[in-house]
Amino acid sequence: MPLDTLRQFIDAIDAAGELVRVSHPVCARLELCEIADRAMKMPGGGPALLFEHVILDDGQRSAYPVGINLYGSMKRMAMALGVERLDDHGARISTLLDLKVPSGILGKLSLLPRLMEVAKFPPRTTTSPSCQEVVWRGDEVNLDRLPITTCWPEDGGPYITLPMVITTDPKRGIRNVGMYRVQKLSRNTLAMHWQRHKVGAAHWREMAERGEKMPVVIAVGADPASLYAASAPLPPTVDEFIFSGFLRRAPVQLARALTCELDVPAEADFVIEGYIDPAEELVTEGPFGDHTGFYSLADLYPKVHVTAITMRRDPIWPATIVGRPPMEDYYLGHATERIFLPLLKLTIPEIVDYHMPAEGIFHNLVFVSIRKEYPGQAYKVMNALWGQGLMSLAKMLVVVDEWVNVQNPQEAWWVALNNIDPQRDARFTMGPMDVLDHSARAFTYGSKIGFDATRKFPEEGFTREWPGVIVMDEVTKAKVDAMWPALGIS
Repeated sequence: MPLDTLRQFIDAIDAAGELVRVSHPVCARLELCEIADRAMKMPGGGPALLFEHVILDDGQRSAYPVGINLYGSMKRMAMALGVERLDDHGARISTLLDLKVPSGILGKLSLLPRLMEVAKFPPRTTTSPSCQEVVWRGDEVNLDRLPITTCWPEDGGPYITLPMVITTDPKRGIRNVGMYRVQKLSRNTLAMHWQRHKVGAAHWREMAERGEKMPVVIAVGADPASLYAASAPLPPTVDEFIFSGFLRRAPVQLARALTCELDVPAEADFVIEGYIDPAEELVTEGPFGDHTGFYSLADLYPKVHVTAITMRRDPIWPATIVGRPPMEDYYLGHATERIFLPLLKLTIPEIVDYHMPAEGIFHNLVFVSIRKEYPGQAYKVMNALWGQGLMSLAKMLVVVDEWVNVQNPQEAWWVALNNIDPQRDARFTMGPMDVLDHSARAFTYGSKIGFDATRKFPEEGFTREWPGVIVMDEVTKAKVDAMWPALGIS
């Protein structure tokens, strides 16, 4: 059965022995995040935390508990998506992509179960959503009553850090659900951090050119698959709620917002409705302690006017923090890595596997293993990857042979550092860079490097014999396996 609410997810985490309930009073400003950071740095990602006594900035106790590090382990990430292993969803995608039509009526009928599975993904609507059991409108709207956390000492203010920001393409009417940090400015205004590469930013630019007010909804807390889907780098034409339905194997329930024409997750814990007026000046957002481990600087972004806040009767406020890795966001990113591998192989079939280690904070380092069959193939793969969506932001690509376990950075670096001749095997190129990359020579633009760490062909300038890897023979290993218990070596 899919997990339909945030509370169900937390209960499942608790039943698995991975939740710590914190009853001690903790401030939403800095203290909560310092505790969470220490937990996230524990082996395996540490436990999920539910803070039951959160102190707001005015000294009052919050009416709502705060959950954090909910996705912060491989086990919890898989639990959120309803699988034993994250690669299970990748295998489902591989099966769906393998839709070669067989001959004969019986063969064609065999495709129906897969086609029917796809057909049941679209969301369904309801007129009695749990997310609207409590409604604040007009003067009742007060973001100060929500346990919005201030993560780091130099942050520009409190931030909503695990939102689902819902907008619509004004031309095509296609919905987008993205995860962008949102800064609280006052009791009824927010600053929306829309990086220029994000789909929500494109919707805003289009509506600003038209001079139209832009409706925007921020859902906080929902079923765990939908919340993850907001972070996934889906193509602009793919509805995140359909993708969430695929992950859940069940449709997502949606409902119409109260003050605009957007649909929201019916089981959300909180929904913040509002609009952006293109006639207004942009506002200062930031600084913010970011996933790079450094502060991203203050800049100008659009202001959101809040028109309503709705919620469940028993809501939980989900949050996360980013900073010096490893953090909870590594596990969200790792899920994307595993789920989207089949789609990457669809366009670059020689790829065996890839991995973005925590220290690379997603865009700084990507290990890629390939089945190498001809000279220059590693460079072909590099160029193809730099042309793939958000992979275009990758600063360093390291390409190795198929036998290398890229999920183990130590092994990948060992092989790469042995195989690379720096002058021969490094390639530089220019292109778009992550907005948060403070080292880039210009805002969102700079250089990238790719390393060919594969075994070299003679045509690639290697005229000597390539050495073999040291591996013990199977007979000796079997003998030692048999005698190992008697050796007393633990």
